[in-house]
Amino acid sequence: MSVNPASPLDLYLRSGKGRRVLVTGATGYVGGRLIPELLAAGFTVRALARDVSHLENRPWSDDVETVEADLQNPADLETAFKDVHTVLYLVHSMGSSKDFEQKEADIARQVAQSATSAGVKQLVYLSGLHPQKPLDELSAHMRSRERVAQILLAAPVPALVLKAAVIIGSGSVSFEMIRHLSERLPVMPGPSWLKNKIEPIAIRDVLYYLAHACALEQPINASYGIRSGSVQSFASMLEQYAQVAGLSQRKVLALPIPAQHLSGFWIGMVTPIPRGIAMPLAASMAEDAVTNDHEIATLIPDPPGGLTSYREACQRAITRQKRGPLDVTWDDDVLAVQTRNPADPLPSDPDWAGHTVFTDERERDGSAPPDAVWQVIETIGGQRGWYSAPLLWKIRGLMDKALGGYGLARGRKDEHELRVNDHVDWWRVESLEPGRMVTLRAEMRAGGRAWLQFRVDPLADGGTRLFQRAVFFPNGLIGRAYWRVIQPFHALIFPTMAKNIMDVAQAQHVR
Repeated sequence: MSVNPASPLDLYLRSGKGRRVLVTGATGYVGGRLIPELLAAGFTVRALARDVSHLENRPWSDDVETVEADLQNPADLETAFKDVHTVLYLVHSMGSSKDFEQKEADIARQVAQSATSAGVKQLVYLSGLHPQKPLDELSAHMRSRERVAQILLAAPVPALVLKAAVIIGSGSVSFEMIRHLSERLPVMPGPSWLKNKIEPIAIRDVLYYLAHACALEQPINASYGIRSGSVQSFASMLEQYAQVAGLSQRKVLALPIPAQHLSGFWIGMVTPIPRGIAMPLAASMAEDAVTNDHEIATLIPDPPGGLTSYREACQRAITRQKRGPLDVTWDDDVLAVQTRNPADPLPSDPDWAGHTVFTDERERDGSAPPDAVWQVIETIGGQRGWYSAPLLWKIRGLMDKALGGYGLARGRKDEHELRVNDHVDWWRVESLEPGRMVTLRAEMRAGGRAWLQFRVDPLADGGTRLFQRAVFFPNGLIGRAYWRVIQPFHALIFPTMAKNIMDVAQAQHVR
């Protein structure tokens, strides 16, 4: 097959033209990011989900075949596997139930049997790196993955098993643990497995290997480890993340906390990762995850630019979020837009994935028309003030000045009109849709990055709905503490601000 450079990530993929690939786990972390690459390479892609409605509104949803199926149902799989060359097996459980090991094994056997009956040429399974030791000595999570790999490798249909350790990218459970621990704790006491050896891999490189695995000249039945080529401790990964993210130096203390339940409890307490995921994650972290060879290169060559380093993978994962919501919408997924970076967040990622974002949202309806409300918003700040608790705004301005910021001294560049890049007290106009929406970016000292947004929407009866939203990206523990301290003041300032804006607009309109 020829090489096709036209991929969203410039991965130089082998052409998949003429092959149909079935992606199981299409709604998941890896599957949702892999599908655009497969499409770019020319594959015919069939996306499988238990509920295909979860595939709607994806940027690629109109370009794929969709099939609703239960992997334990032979009749569903007969339909899903018809005319498929390669099945990508990207489903697994993180210990969702007590019998998840048996369930995963049963599903693997059914998939193997159905693939054989349908004439599938190749199975590709993304598994996990683990120490070379008997199955019963592995954690339940890793034991289940290895058992699935063995079932698929023993099937009549050739299976290519790719084993990865920690995947680095926004939305990856392991990476989110690294992110949240590093951002929350300047000093991190933790379990003894923080000293364990890990060989991380960037999501970009995982997608590269998986896409190439679908384009092999001949089917293959083998298992390979995939990695970045740099072995390090988990503690080192936490410290390096903090450096890349611009946080203060982190001190990691590996303490003798060997019990899986205790270390899982530690993750669950410190991070927003649900306990049902944190427990098996901690158990799998209690084991080294390295590969001692790079034999995968004999089958799939390294990416043209080389494998992604851990630090670069972290940088890719946080760059967009650290840059801020330049194109912020009013959706819940503030930063979840399709970009060329697979380490960026997606709407399908878990709620606890991504950089911590605090918000304060208000909305208020009034009888004044939208242009009257907009006129008030456009003249906010400066001499007119912020329409709420002027004393509190003055105190906050003095605090900012004392810390070396602008405070309220800058005022406005123009008292009657806003333009992009204008300053408004300690804010700057970041984006503007005249008559409809404005985003102000804070230039005050706040332990993080902050925005204030206003939007006006017309109501059917001729009135207006005002949306008001404060967004804050905390920088480490200081930023989180700042938000908690300032929250009571927000409860006084923001509701009053929305009310007064609408009242002034109505008064001016009536005049």
